[in-house]
Amino acid sequence: MGDDVNGLHHVGHIVRDMDQAMQRYRQLGFTVPAPAYPVLPSVAGGPAEPFGVANTHLHFPGNFVELVAVIDDASGMPGEARPIPLQVPDDKLAGLRAAIQAAAANITSFLQRFEGLHIMIADTPDIEGVAVRLTAAGVSHGGVHAIQRPVETSAGTRMEPARYLEISDPDLPVGRVPEGRIGFAQNATAKALEDLPHTEHPNGATGLVECVLCVADSALPELEGRYGTYFGAARDGQVRRFERANVSVVAASALAGLLPGERPAALPAFVAYAVSVRDLATTQELLNDNDVPIIRTGPGEVFVPADAALGASIIFRQDDDGRAA
Repeated sequence: MGDDVNGLHHVGHIVRDMDQAMQRYRQLGFTVPAPAYPVLPSVAGGPAEPFGVANTHLHFPGNFVELVAVIDDASGMPGEARPIPLQVPDDKLAGLRAAIQAAAANITSFLQRFEGLHIMIADTPDIEGVAVRLTAAGVSHGGVHAIQRPVETSAGTRMEPARYLEISDPDLPVGRVPEGRIGFAQNATAKALEDLPHTEHPNGATGLVECVLCVADSALPELEGRYGTYFGAARDGQVRRFERANVSVVAASALAGLLPGERPAALPAFVAYAVSVRDLATTQELLNDNDVPIIRTGPGEVFVPADAALGASIIFRQDDDGRAA
């Protein structure tokens, strides 16, 4: 169980203001491409208009962090935003708008809980196999969907095919579980990961290496069983680590031991993610120069508190191939 999981595909940080988020992430030392937003007509033959959500990806060689904001109206679009016209036959327009509207409603409901992390997607080489495995285990999900996502390359923006599956809680809206949105994704080709120009970051970040979920102490056994079904067995300890998916689960009473001073905005909640860096000392120097508060948790790790990073603690961890700080 869980042999079809290759770590994290991406995490999603839902923000209220995309311009503010881009500025903050650049202050944190990340390369942030201009966000994309879909445009399509409200009726067949009508003018195209912004609709749904705007997003941008902080790319690493094998995965990414996604920044997401709901589009309220054209005047609220980020200043650097790139329109992505969606082509759809007239008879499919209403269905596509309904699907995008449902996704935007989910994002809005997440934001009503708190600004921060609400999306965790695991990477898989076999999305169909995952669907069969989850169904056999009695896990509710929405099936495998094919999408086209905008990818910035050295030759410009291209639409890259991918397939995904979302796990659902029968008692919640489609695509929702208590902690947010979780699932699996499979990139169409390895080329999608190779031809990305935005993989160099001033802070030296080299990859997305962990996502941290905090739950009420009483909910830990149920959560461990559920995630074990999704991702394979956890490593025992105060923090349960589902290593195939690079997901860690911590009880609320133990969070301060993992991230001193941090408190979850709600339970359950994704409270942090970690990126590896080439040289932690250089990363710290950049954060200090940019007046970003950091807290050291060990010789090879520091984190930026959630209050300074729009609701999500961001951990910077020395890359195993680098030197300890």
